[in-house]
Amino acid sequence: MAQLTRWQPAAELTMLRDRMEKMFEDWPGVFDRRISEEGLRGVWIPAVDIRETKDSIEVTAELPGVDVKDVDVSVQENTLTVRGERRREEVKEDETVHRLEREYGVFERSFTLPNSADPENIQAKYRKGVLSLTVPKREDAKPKSLKINVEK
Repeated sequence: MAQLTRWQPAAELTMLRDRMEKMFEDWPGVFDRRISEEGLRGVWIPAVDIRETKDSIEVTAELPGVDVKDVDVSVQENTLTVRGERRREEVKEDETVHRLEREYGVFERSFTLPNSADPENIQAKYRKGVLSLTVPKREDAKPKSLKINVEK
């Protein structure tokens, strides 16, 4: 006969939290309670959209507050990497800071390009804190239409 046990949701949540902490204990950064606020520097991960058209792959990254001179875009083999830094504004002597919630620090995002990409001809634009990359497709990788001859 089955034994009935009392459901304890708080105990199950505690077990779940303990399992999550154990899973992330080797991953430095956000989940480590022992690090200071200064140690969180560099956890910022900018949002990125990737779209594909018949002619290109479009990568758009939101980099508000990042100076274009602090952004580097590179391609090695078939990996596109965007890296840079958003610097914290200096606090003046005569002002009191009540809250700092915006994230600052070094960031790096890498994406694997498909074999159809032509990394030699990437175009980059930066406007109002948005980085737009256009990765054209190789001509031989673009879809081709064939004309069908109808026999009578």
